[in-house]
Amino acid sequence: MNAVETRGLRKAYRDKVALEGLDLTVESGQVFGFLGSNGAGKTTTIRLLLGLARPTAGTAHILGHDMGRDRAKLTSMVGYLPDVPGFYEWMRAPEFMAFAGHAHGLAERTLRERSTTLLEMVGLNGVTTKIGGYSRGMKQRLGIAQALINAPHLLILDEPTSALDPIGRHQILDLVASLRGRTTVVFSTHILSDVERVADHVAILDHGRCMIQAPLQELTERYRNHARVHLRVTDPHRTGSLIHLRQTLAAEPWVSAIEDTEDGWILQLRAAEPASLRIPQLIAAERLALDRYMTSVATLEDVFLAITGQAEAS
Repeated sequence: MNAVETRGLRKAYRDKVALEGLDLTVESGQVFGFLGSNGAGKTTTIRLLLGLARPTAGTAHILGHDMGRDRAKLTSMVGYLPDVPGFYEWMRAPEFMAFAGHAHGLAERTLRERSTTLLEMVGLNGVTTKIGGYSRGMKQRLGIAQALINAPHLLILDEPTSALDPIGRHQILDLVASLRGRTTVVFSTHILSDVERVADHVAILDHGRCMIQAPLQELTERYRNHARVHLRVTDPHRTGSLIHLRQTLAAEPWVSAIEDTEDGWILQLRAAEPASLRIPQLIAAERLALDRYMTSVATLEDVFLAITGQAEAS
């Protein structure tokens, strides 16, 4: 049974289409990264999956149940952390966990055991500070703990690291990774490196449409030719040919974009093999000196730019 399955899911607000014909499949047990720029439709999708909004068209099945008909039944099976979670800041962590557990109707013994285990897991057991004194990272960790209090089969996280500092992001990503094998995790984000670090599968959303979904390793392998070259060239003879070389490189079909940096150029490639042959030839033809030539394999950022067309737009 798939944890999430949507077919033709659509959401329109008057004359604005937020989501168009989404077909999405998340298998049970996956850590699934839901990628897209701000405004791509990620939060709209999550609201539809949780039954917080009604689709204009299409269907959404969660854990084998139709969200439109079985929302009450699914409440005990799904955990959710919104992008801006709310807390009663006068509470302490155990009080907030008790509040969340009572909302799910948990027995007192079960609630105490789960609360202790989860607060230990997120590093908050024994913390006596009121929630109002927590850092943003501590609040996010508490938010994940409360989302797990009902032992959900599916955990949905909306932009869980977007407002965190590097330490907070590291903590949350480690926590998400630790959930692999315990529950299915779907987390939306526009931070590509976060997905690259912890996700098994990826879907890329752009302007309300799902552009692609695939295992992360398969996706990066498929776009392995979309590599980068960091190039530094000097003009020892002062021929003034650097500008012409840049124009020539930009016109090559295997170059999708050139970024100017303080230390040379970064070439985004559509194909790596012809680049390794042609770049030295073009530099030699201009009587320029090659000071640096460093290639890097395709990252998820390269894949994202290639799929959404932003590399060409830049």
